[in-house]
Amino acid sequence: MGLIKTKIELSNPRDKEIKPIIVKSLVDTGALHLCVPEHIAIQLKLEELYKREVTTADGKKHLVPYMGPISIKFENRGCFTGALVLGDEVLLGAVPMEDMDVLISPAKQEMIVNPESPNIAVSVAK
Repeated sequence: MGLIKTKIELSNPRDKEIKPIIVKSLVDTGALHLCVPEHIAIQLKLEELYKREVTTADGKKHLVPYMGPISIKFENRGCFTGALVLGDEVLLGAVPMEDMDVLISPAKQEMIVNPESPNIAVSVAK
């Protein structure tokens, strides 16, 4: 399977005056978090909440800002999360994907709304 990219909308839920940003995001179920480049964090005026030590694919460890909150929207789904400020493109990881109840379709090579729950996101809380 090749690289999957999708359009998502990112916004700052604390400041409705800041316009949302529509970005093309790399979708990676092997990553956990949402990662955004520094220029996106600046545009959305995200607040640094913590520092996190992150291990990247090359095995190196980095201390990066964890900022938020940030709102993510995809089709008829949405969630709130934090974002690691890292890299030069937006990366959508497994945690916000699970929160929005979206999947990767290998046949279509794209991210899709879960076909078993097309109208509303489903979660398990037990």
